[in-house]
Amino acid sequence: MRRTALLATVTALVAGALAWPAARQADAAPVTFAHPGVTVSKSQLDFARTQVNAGAQPWKAAYDQMMASKYADLNRVPKPRAIVECGSYSNPNYGCTDEREDAIAAYTDALAWYITRDDRYAKKSIALMDAWSAVIKEHTNSNAPLQTGWAGSSWPKAAELIKYTYTGTWANSGRFATMLRTVYLPEVINGSNSNGNWELSMMEAAVGISVFLEDRTSYDKAMAKFRTRTAAYVYLSSDGALPKTVPSQNLDTTAKIVNYWQGQSTFVTGLTQETCRDFTHTGYGISAISHIAETSRIQGEDLYGTDVGERLRQALGFQSKYQLGEAVPSWLCGGSLTLGLGPVTETGYNALHNRLGIAMTNTQKLTEQNRPSGSNNLFVAWETLTDGDNPN
Repeated sequence: MRRTALLATVTALVAGALAWPAARQADAAPVTFAHPGVTVSKSQLDFARTQVNAGAQPWKAAYDQMMASKYADLNRVPKPRAIVECGSYSNPNYGCTDEREDAIAAYTDALAWYITRDDRYAKKSIALMDAWSAVIKEHTNSNAPLQTGWAGSSWPKAAELIKYTYTGTWANSGRFATMLRTVYLPEVINGSNSNGNWELSMMEAAVGISVFLEDRTSYDKAMAKFRTRTAAYVYLSSDGALPKTVPSQNLDTTAKIVNYWQGQSTFVTGLTQETCRDFTHTGYGISAISHIAETSRIQGEDLYGTDVGERLRQALGFQSKYQLGEAVPSWLCGGSLTLGLGPVTETGYNALHNRLGIAMTNTQKLTEQNRPSGSNNLFVAWETLTDGDNPN
């Protein structure tokens, strides 16, 4: 009996040891990175281009909106700085808006190139990236990590499109890669203990940069932080009486957790750590979750079928119903919400509703009501065009 039990135990241990690397491998960076592969894939871009060229809606309206924006202006003059200094709520603002908007413009021009095949847009995207890679050295002041996350989310999206779809040359692509590796990645890769939207945006930048640099170590580190933070940002009833926490924050009492969740002590599925702060910052967090999940899917690991997808679905649905005007109960944020979710629903809605077939009534209504979704002028841009009802 003892020998049989011992043999069974050893067999189980061996099986576990053999299975462990495979389980770990599922969360690891791809052996070969897919390009373009930061939030949008080639097949998604091809679908959007086909729809625009056919004059189909909502893609044509989204394209027209993008092309009429300041970001697609071929006369745009970049405003790079060696040191970008960003204080709390952008005070001071020394280059913060300029950097974020030049990065969005580089991505906008890259999208315009892909759809039009007019190489003036590719060259403009390159000019914007080159201007900054020649000058910037660091980000300073209290908002430096968040600023780096925001701008660092847009730069690799632009760079991926240009490097992997443009038929011309980009002589300074190596210098741009060095900029991402030395100026941006070190500022974001270790995360943040501030409100959750900070670390989520920082991990979005870190994941995108890692894909462009084909840096598997940084990709793995960023994805691990992302998984931990997402679980601590969106509450599910299955989490238990209290939300999950990020260990480094030492939120080891109920009082500390309630304080971190903006004073909210009643936890319901779909509530986020910043819901009772305001919907604008909540939207930043939700958007970053969807962007990272989308990048991960393109890179071969679909997180939408995991708790990441479930938290994203519930967060979208919960916030959407109140954004649409549902009465706020007294137990939620003292009966008062500060709305303003922003153009952040397209990516998650497309992945969860259109690809997976999950009913998302409130999110669908809000998404369709907001089309074309435009840009938040920070790190979100043109997602009706790239993600709207996109089957790829």
